[in-house]
Amino acid sequence: MATYTIELPEQAFHTLRLAPVELFKEMRIAAAVEWYAERRISQERAAEMAGLTRYQFIDELRRRKVAAIQIDEDEILNEIYDDE
Repeated sequence: MATYTIELPEQAFHTLRLAPVELFKEMRIAAAVEWYAERRISQERAAEMAGLTRYQFIDELRRRKVAAIQIDEDEILNEIYDDE
């Protein structure tokens, strides 16, 4: 795993009332949820990036009101009728 440095104003920790470690964890989860919602990464990859199990990630999606299943009506219809 690569390591990167992100500079944030000290006020960010006070405003959010989070310790640096907690803020970093929150940022990882938020990014993973956003990229999953945008369909840029799979649920498995998003959970890994967030540092969560799949079950925990699905629970996090529910908490943030993001659909755990990323399939739309057209994709469902294609699956149904392409098999005929």
